[in-house]
Amino acid sequence: LTKPEWYLTQVLMWIGNHAKFLDEKIQPILDKAGSSVNAGLEFSRGLVMLILEKLAADIPCLLYDDTLFCHLVDEVLLFERELYSVHGYLSSFPSCMHILSEESCFQRWLTVEKKFALQKMDSMLSSEAAWISQYKDITDVDEMKVPDCAETFMTLLLVITDRYKNLPTASRKLQFLGLQKELVDDFRIRLTQVMKEETRASLGFRYCAILNAVNYIATVLADWADNV
Repeated sequence: LTKPEWYLTQVLMWIGNHAKFLDEKIQPILDKAGSSVNAGLEFSRGLVMLILEKLAADIPCLLYDDTLFCHLVDEVLLFERELYSVHGYLSSFPSCMHILSEESCFQRWLTVEKKFALQKMDSMLSSEAAWISQYKDITDVDEMKVPDCAETFMTLLLVITDRYKNLPTASRKLQFLGLQKELVDDFRIRLTQVMKEETRASLGFRYCAILNAVNYIATVLADWADNV
């Protein structure tokens, strides 16, 4: 249970190692017979079905171990990325995301994602560099003077989007979007709390950094508005 990468990597190796044989030896036989079957894709589909069986058996055993569950999700997402980008797997075929979308597993994924996102927010705002721009010495890069915590927060949202964007149904994606909206509101509340401590020095370094953070986040969210 601690090493899902073992069988996920093994399947990717089998797909890669058999590609040439299937393409050069098996596909011509299918073509000659007038079949529309793609040998490589069918081979991949068969192996993915084995993985779905394995995941269905394993997930209930690690559902309430945050570390193991998170590791499984991370490895499955890496596997899916390589399956589609390197091996041309079709989105219409069965995929691991269907298993992760099942109710008990999905709700657990959302819960764990939120837990780790909030921990990340705690650490980014308590960091000594929270209100300092990474690019403060490079003026042509840093017109917005974005404090480190705001940039890290938007990267966090982007990473979450990247993790859920291949979910098979819009309703599941919307639940993740709901989580992101919660995180934005949580970050807004945290900024407000820090700002209240700084009201006596409204031209002070930190107060200005908060305004820059808000401006940056609003600008990026507006840029993302076209992303369905």
